[in-house]
Amino acid sequence: MADSSEAGPTVFVLFGATGDLAKRMVLPAFFRLAMHDLLPEKWLLVGNGRGDVSHEDFRQHVSEVLTEFGPKPADGPWKEFSANLRFAGGGFEKSDPGSLLDVLAEAKAELGEDAQFVHYLAIPPTAFIKVTEGLGEHDLATGSRVVYEKPFGTSPENFRELDDAVHRVLEEHQVFRIDHFLGKEGTQNLHALRFGNGLFDSSWDREHIRAVQIDIPETLDIDDRAEFYDETGAFLDMIVTHLFQVAAEIAMEPPLSMKADDLQAARESVIAAFRPLSRDEVVFGQFEGYTDTEGVAPDSTTDTYVAARLWIDTDRWRDVPFLLRTGKQLAEGAQRVSIIFRKPGDGPLSHDTPVVGNVLTVNLEGSGAIDLRVVVKEPGPEFELATGTTALPLAEVADADPLPPYVKLINDVVLGDRSLYTRPDGLGHAWDVVAPILDDPPTVLPYARGSWGPDAAKALADPDGWLLGS
Repeated sequence: MADSSEAGPTVFVLFGATGDLAKRMVLPAFFRLAMHDLLPEKWLLVGNGRGDVSHEDFRQHVSEVLTEFGPKPADGPWKEFSANLRFAGGGFEKSDPGSLLDVLAEAKAELGEDAQFVHYLAIPPTAFIKVTEGLGEHDLATGSRVVYEKPFGTSPENFRELDDAVHRVLEEHQVFRIDHFLGKEGTQNLHALRFGNGLFDSSWDREHIRAVQIDIPETLDIDDRAEFYDETGAFLDMIVTHLFQVAAEIAMEPPLSMKADDLQAARESVIAAFRPLSRDEVVFGQFEGYTDTEGVAPDSTTDTYVAARLWIDTDRWRDVPFLLRTGKQLAEGAQRVSIIFRKPGDGPLSHDTPVVGNVLTVNLEGSGAIDLRVVVKEPGPEFELATGTTALPLAEVADADPLPPYVKLINDVVLGDRSLYTRPDGLGHAWDVVAPILDDPPTVLPYARGSWGPDAAKALADPDGWLLGS
């Protein structure tokens, strides 16, 4: 794997450095990069926020974050890592850059005038435009790379407004719209499975596949994200972003190569073939007690659960349902892609073979795993058919060195590799696909905590049923 250790001097600017996303995902990812020796030889990380925090206090904050969320400081090169941490307070926007310009001037004096800027916007999407305009106003955009967290836009109109604002300041090749599901080892293995194995390459189409399920149930509550979540909901938080992107990875036509431009073009081309969602093929739910959560309006109708049936209008996938499901406070937590193959159409066992006998499942959690369910003869004196499953944890592949998605994606930013990042044309069409639901959303149905969501969602997966929870 290419790594960023040979990159030139780099200054990372982390906007929202003391926020929840930075604590849980971004700061631990930077420390893991240091543990894997994947940071440039010369680098600095400058945190930015509204508070007036000293460099030393920020180092202490990062140490506490790593102690809570891991990896712990003692598990890696903390002394060397912490020496490269800085903080610039006072916020940042077009009219007031706070202390950021002064701290960045000191950083350039330390690393050299040719240092590469990587700006990481770990902030609410409502602040993206303000910070982007600030980058342009204060001459921090030229030659830089800018990472935008999801969601890139909160509505079709807001997406277009944000996209216009970004392109007034930045060229497209400078923009890295992150979706960490694309950085998962399991997601990347969808390509390896399909394009690297004749077993699947020749059967990856409607003639051989009867349905696809992308199932991301969560047992988690909304934690301290109540305010954000109540403004967003499961549909915008997960379907428009993660699950659509995973569906595109499965359904894309073979790219000309695995290079960034070809991979992005194939991904965005298939998203353009997503049929707009139909209201009668989408189920919204809200777990009981949600409105008792601090920070949630007592009359909130925000969806904490969504199940949807997506159709892809290409010759390869026409009439194959892509079933998407996600939600909070469900019976089980998982991140699974299940590709259900058709049973043999003829032959001596065609009538006896189970309908859901062949399933390729890719587990997206952690380091990922691949499961394959096949039809076998049940051992014994009679010729009876049964199903068996073989499993391959990806971490057990020879010489495996799996990287968490944020680590992989930040490494790619330093390399300038946009293969696993989204483009505006695909995102724009994704908003078109969900527009009918945003304009006329289905009724939000209650469901019990610890259940599999509203019963109405079961019919979406007929005749096979949801493989999880069935």
